[in-house]
Amino acid sequence: MNETTVLVAAAITIGFMHTILGPDHYLPFIMLSKARKWSRAKTLTVTLLCGIGHVLSSIALGFAGIALGTALFKLEAIESFRGGLAGWLLLAFGFTYFIWGVHRVIRNRPHKHLHKHGNGDVHIHSHKHIEEHAHVHSKDARSLTPWILFTIFIFGPCEPLIPLIMYPAAEGSITTVILVAIAFGVTTVATMLGVVMVTYLGLSKFSLGRIEKYSHAIAGLVIFLSGVSIKFLGL
Repeated sequence: MNETTVLVAAAITIGFMHTILGPDHYLPFIMLSKARKWSRAKTLTVTLLCGIGHVLSSIALGFAGIALGTALFKLEAIESFRGGLAGWLLLAFGFTYFIWGVHRVIRNRPHKHLHKHGNGDVHIHSHKHIEEHAHVHSKDARSLTPWILFTIFIFGPCEPLIPLIMYPAAEGSITTVILVAIAFGVTTVATMLGVVMVTYLGLSKFSLGRIEKYSHAIAGLVIFLSGVSIKFLGL
């Protein structure tokens, strides 16, 4: 019982630190919710689903390794590969979103047109392409952004989890394996939700003002930098 308590406590501590020190666990949701004006409910739902997918993919791999008797170093190699892939996906998504955000700003710059009528009258008017050519139903269109995030988080591994659940498995205690997996998973998802919620509420009190038109580009840049932190800084 004492050993189980120590392992569960370690899973909670590591799960919390693993999440807090990994900006990719919360920055994408914070930035996209602000840029895309997601509601609190949608922001938390997307974060929750991505968090669950993130944790369950590693739990499933760990239990498959236990069932098949796969060596720990092989599972860690698989997790390392998944981590690299998730990093590249986040980089690609962030860069693409940044370019789209910049393009949106450029297209939406107001410009003037000269119109001459048949009676000889001439007038000038200004307009913005995006605002004037947007369709009414576009607001109701289903966005692919949450699904892209979900896919990235499915590939993203919880590196500390495999060793945590393999150790008690080696001792033959499946109950401890389950408790450790639950403790790590709940802590990780709860920490993601907590950080996102606190930041969401804080940012909701501030208006972006003139920089609001750059919100999509800024969101893409921050997500890209999150990918850099994973891929090149090991966070």
